[in-house]
Amino acid sequence: MLTERVSTLKGIGKKTAEDLTTMGIETINDLIFYFPYRYNVQEIKPLAELVHDEQVTIVGEIVTSPQIMYGRKRRIVFNVNVEGAVVRVVMFHRLYSLDRLQIGSKVTLTGKWHAHRLQITVNTFTLGVPKRQIEIHAIYAVKGNVTNNRLQTFIKQALEQFSQYIEEIIPQTYLRAYKLPERRDALYTIHFPNDKRQLKHARRRFVYEEFLIYQLKINLYKQTRKKQRIGRNVRIDKGKVHSFIRQLPFKLTASQRRSLNEIMNNITSDTQMYRLLQGDVGSGKTAVAMISLYGVISAGLQGALMVPTEILAEQHYHSFQKFLGNDVSIALLTGSIKGKKRNDILHRLKEGTIQLVIGTHALIQDDVLFNDLGLVIIDEQHRFGVEQRRQLLEKGSFPDVLHMTATPIPRTLAITSFGDLDISTIDELPSGRKKVLTYVVKEQMLERILTFAHKKITAGEQVYVVSPLIEESEAFDYENAIHLYEKLIDYFPPSVRVGLLHGQLKNDEKDTIMRQFVNHEIDILVSTTVIEVGVNVPNATIMIIYDAERFGLAQLHQLRGRVGRGEKQSYCILIADPKGEVGKERMRIIAETTNGFRLAEADLTLRGPGDFFGKKQSGLPDFNIADPVADFRALEVARKDAITIVNEHRLTKDVAYNKLHKYLSAINLKQFD
Repeated sequence: MLTERVSTLKGIGKKTAEDLTTMGIETINDLIFYFPYRYNVQEIKPLAELVHDEQVTIVGEIVTSPQIMYGRKRRIVFNVNVEGAVVRVVMFHRLYSLDRLQIGSKVTLTGKWHAHRLQITVNTFTLGVPKRQIEIHAIYAVKGNVTNNRLQTFIKQALEQFSQYIEEIIPQTYLRAYKLPERRDALYTIHFPNDKRQLKHARRRFVYEEFLIYQLKINLYKQTRKKQRIGRNVRIDKGKVHSFIRQLPFKLTASQRRSLNEIMNNITSDTQMYRLLQGDVGSGKTAVAMISLYGVISAGLQGALMVPTEILAEQHYHSFQKFLGNDVSIALLTGSIKGKKRNDILHRLKEGTIQLVIGTHALIQDDVLFNDLGLVIIDEQHRFGVEQRRQLLEKGSFPDVLHMTATPIPRTLAITSFGDLDISTIDELPSGRKKVLTYVVKEQMLERILTFAHKKITAGEQVYVVSPLIEESEAFDYENAIHLYEKLIDYFPPSVRVGLLHGQLKNDEKDTIMRQFVNHEIDILVSTTVIEVGVNVPNATIMIIYDAERFGLAQLHQLRGRVGRGEKQSYCILIADPKGEVGKERMRIIAETTNGFRLAEADLTLRGPGDFFGKKQSGLPDFNIADPVADFRALEVARKDAITIVNEHRLTKDVAYNKLHKYLSAINLKQFD
């Protein structure tokens, strides 16, 4: 059985078993599914097909005696005859090989090819001619005394002894449709491939299998949760809502209307809504949220909007008062509201005379009670913990829940990282909004940039200057911002008011400084990324970002979104000097692209999912072999198949799915909670 301990295999004693355990290998199943992380491919090609500066493999006959050359590094140099041409061979740190390299011997050499010199700098070599034109060697992540060769020996032994227990779990329908190899054959190929084509199909099979299993788990979990989530079946007066929309001073975009319909359909259904509304900076998520709240409130229920900061709560409160104030009773509840005023709000909330409350974490306090909470909206949901979100939800009886985020999440990540959330996307900006002009410059241009900023400040506009957040050293980040702040105070005349905002300030200090900037008591705000998700300052028209290459594209786009919120032309100036090609490409993309979703996809491709979300909270599963970015088409196919299997109840109704059902039954779906 595959559940047998690896110690049953020959050559695995107590110490080796312990080393394997540190690698996550305890059973035979763990061992045979411990996949290589890369392959060394040695393919013998004619000299004419070799590419300069690439890793190549050649076979030749030694024609000169190897010599030791002395210099900064000692090396062995000799010549080989390949297809009648003399190729120079350079080998570093291999003096012990000197006696093995004899004139007339055939040798297989792998290393970096220098086409102009007809030279190979060798990484590995073997005497003799290989049996095949192509050799593919699996390379594993190993620990302790477990070497690559030893691990392969154990895997081979396990496959030979236990192969009869390897069951096919994917129904034949899918294997035939996608021309996928059987599980047993594919496993052997993954570890011991004979050629590239065979390896490609084996990998393709396990990529599909991993995605299918994961998507089945998500969809089974969603199905289970939907049965548990009893909806309010809210009777919204659509005529009233349409009338409200018509009197708004702006026209909804097509994607706002689509998102609003999805939300309204959820609210009026008999299943509790659990939805994420994502949209670019300035795409109009707040308008959709406001209309949704109006619909629920006009049906006789209460609404709650929770945001991460007091200033944001205040801005939303004033904005909602402007549009809803005549029809809806609205209250603001933050940590600053205390005493009699707070008690009065709590009393009116409980009796139901307050229909909408907008606030911060203050909303989840134990003494905050609602009369009949129908809709909960959580803005910038990633800023709140799971427990905080749950506490607000428990203030009502199965209220509908809408999460909002201004960080566009690429479809690739949305499919893999959100188990129980339906997703609505606003992917267009309202017409008439001016594009923020973005420029990438070097620090030598600083004098010209500051002169330009001073001109705009004199005209009554405001400026953000952002210093990078360096995760490894908060102290360094703090000093960076202070240094920048002092530099700007020295440069500008006393009439230019410069403020400083950074993560080491207390929350009330941050709020005070941000409020001063909102009220135009500060002209230039020097800040770390704490303003990344912030408030609306229409008068701020310039965003200057230092060391821009240290930020991700999604983060730069969020920062850029702090300007361009008024009628005046706005600018984002990125001070950067990237050294690598990837850094230069990222700066080119951010300067040319204003679509947050395209930027998020590019960021994901260039930096990977861990860096997109943050290394510790990537929100992504650890796939064994599949890559959500590189294998996105397979992910889409597996997702479609999983939805069909679950919706049509094939796991329980079709015998062809028995083994897949058994495999899934052993998995704990609670991991999505």
